[in-house]
Amino acid sequence: MNNLFQWLDTVVDLRQQAKVEHLMKDIILIVFFAKLANANEWMQMYCFAVSNERFLRKYLELPYGIPSHDTIQRVLAMVSPEFLGQFQKRWNEVMSGNGGQKIKKLLAIDGKTQRGNGTAKQKANHIVSAVDEDGICIGQVRVNEKSNEITAIPDLLNDLNIKGHIITTDAMGTQTEIVKIIRRKKADYVLALKGNQGNLYEDVQLYFSDPDLLVGCAYTSTNEMARSGIEKREYWQTEDTAWLSPKKEWAGLTSIAMTKNTITKNGVITTETRYFISSLSLDVKEIARAIRGHWMVESYHWHLDVTFREDGNHTLEKEAAYNLNIISKMAINVLKLLDLGIKNLSLKNKRFMISMNPRLYLERVLAI
Repeated sequence: MNNLFQWLDTVVDLRQQAKVEHLMKDIILIVFFAKLANANEWMQMYCFAVSNERFLRKYLELPYGIPSHDTIQRVLAMVSPEFLGQFQKRWNEVMSGNGGQKIKKLLAIDGKTQRGNGTAKQKANHIVSAVDEDGICIGQVRVNEKSNEITAIPDLLNDLNIKGHIITTDAMGTQTEIVKIIRRKKADYVLALKGNQGNLYEDVQLYFSDPDLLVGCAYTSTNEMARSGIEKREYWQTEDTAWLSPKKEWAGLTSIAMTKNTITKNGVITTETRYFISSLSLDVKEIARAIRGHWMVESYHWHLDVTFREDGNHTLEKEAAYNLNIISKMAINVLKLLDLGIKNLSLKNKRFMISMNPRLYLERVLAI
């Protein structure tokens, strides 16, 4: 951990050094510790630091004491998001205890908008994240204001080691160029289809609507309680794809799949049917795991909104808001792995416990 903190000394500080009172690395760690301890707003981070100054001085220099909340926000906006992204990766490696080499078979990719960052005159940050099957965010990129996720996903994939992973995205990420990157980097994919794929979507939909063809598909299903009702999830998969006219455009396309979710609640039955293309060979349980596993990135975004109140934070400076998103994800990653001695403790309650005794619980984090 000491090596990790020393690495923070390498952060590039573009401020006029003669006027600098508060170290950039101190600001980064104040925000990180405060995030773990239930602080969401800049003023709350300042209050946390003031209340725990003696503890913080064990790890921070603080040559001029605790910086004001305005200074914390202003300086964090000057930190390079690329540097923070590297800090995030190094921290994840320390937390995993294996140098980051553990293979994560599923990797879900999806985007989320920082709604509190937007105004009538400013488009809010939209950030595409990659979350592994342990619920750990391993990287993210911010979408260019004049673009969308289609251009951001390749940047994210190129920045990650995805070899051996199964990549999942929603229909926005189902693009031929994205598929080429996934296959070039020796990964597999399970990608959702919608009408924006035109004939491909319609052809797959027609295939699975034929009862005679459906009988020949591999099949599996599950039944479980969900939202006060009974949910039946059914999955079909086939490698019968030679007839697909656009198949050659999709690198590694090996199979197609359909899932139908049927929910029975209070005597009312609702169904949802979705379609997918994949590089996976015939293994319907594996493709079902990948399809179902995509929820983990949605769950991660839920934590940013509900546990960390991201959309309620109205930081308009775009770099500060983006950097705050990265540090929040670092905190989520830590909280998911942190054992505070109570079974099945939610991330929200873990933050509350840390806020009640920061010295005790943050020492546990730093002892990893």
